[in-house]
Amino acid sequence: MANVFLANWLFAAPSSAIPTEGQLTWSVAGESVVLSRTADDVLHAHHNVCRHRGSRLLPDGRRRSRAIVCGYHAWSYGLDGAFRAAGNMGDHFRSRCGPNLGLQPVHVRECSGFVFVCFAVDPPPFDGAASAIRQHVSAYEIERTQEVARYHYRVAANWKILVENNRECYHCRPNHPEFCLSNFDLGMNGDRRTNAAYDAQVSLQRQRWHEQELPSQAFDFPDGSFYRVARLPLRDGFETESMSGRLVAPPLGRLAGTSGGGMYAGSVRIVTLPNSWNHVNADYVVTSRLTPVRVDVTDVEVTFLVRDDARAGADFALDDVVTVWKETSEQDWGLCERNFAGVRSRGYLPGPLSPVTEQSVMEFHQWWLRPSAPRHHPPSLHQKEARCPTFHLPPSSLSSVRASTAFPPRGT
Repeated sequence: MANVFLANWLFAAPSSAIPTEGQLTWSVAGESVVLSRTADDVLHAHHNVCRHRGSRLLPDGRRRSRAIVCGYHAWSYGLDGAFRAAGNMGDHFRSRCGPNLGLQPVHVRECSGFVFVCFAVDPPPFDGAASAIRQHVSAYEIERTQEVARYHYRVAANWKILVENNRECYHCRPNHPEFCLSNFDLGMNGDRRTNAAYDAQVSLQRQRWHEQELPSQAFDFPDGSFYRVARLPLRDGFETESMSGRLVAPPLGRLAGTSGGGMYAGSVRIVTLPNSWNHVNADYVVTSRLTPVRVDVTDVEVTFLVRDDARAGADFALDDVVTVWKETSEQDWGLCERNFAGVRSRGYLPGPLSPVTEQSVMEFHQWWLRPSAPRHHPPSLHQKEARCPTFHLPPSSLSSVRASTAFPPRGT
């Protein structure tokens, strides 16, 4: 965890989750961050640790407040992290000690409606990711959206199993009927498949994107970095990822559509390792954030956003907005739990990855096994199946603890 989750940029939340004088607290890998936005609309991030005796200041979650108050001894801090007050600490305590008792900062970047944090003392570069995200989604004005649904899942699988599953669409056609209505099951970076229908749709939609001044350049983990930002075509006749193909909410931001009247902007995919994948459609955004809990448990938060002035019932129906990605996500969690259960078995030996459809899985392995990350090389990786050119690395050193395979959603 220290070499992956605490050394890299992590997706924390959409910007709209932290309104003015709002706070969001999130714990991951033994650390916890308080994100808060002051009245002047400045976003701040601090360690969720009181400067008195180190208590956690706030539980995980969202709240509105003009101050951060420790629940232990009621020490208080401004939303900017500055020390404010503490009772029974002697005369002139605030003037003498207060300036040195502000909350410890955490690196934070806010980019086109998405908030990222990094717990490292010296964070890795972020400017490349920020530039790629801005190029593709600034016109969508995601910072001017509202959350309409949020689902929490506890998945009985290691976090790397979930990322591996996200990094390939080898499994999509047999398992994701809702997703495949609007999406091709190819086009992912590292997937070498193609066909005439896909090639024709790519050519057609690129012309439409050019007409709408929407970029088509893909940023596929450049130079082994942590991010992918790419605009992918949807199937012919689909304006968004919906069951009908029609928009399910008003167009986001400044999107105006084509001269023919259609809103054919494709679907922008933003993947940031190690913990998120987000889809930006013409009418709604869906974000997925991973939080490892134990070696065999991962929490996932899936959030849906629409325009901030859209009205439920009048401008959108919630079921229409969430159906594709709620169903697809829950299908994935079941697949990941089955995969993890097999990986934990004594009968598991790493098998070959497909050089046709799973190149991105291999690249993910290379990313988390890079020199700054921990090394886990099971003996069977090099001693078994030597004739196979590539192998499926196990997701971690595995616990013998058996976890429940239930993943009930809790909508809020």
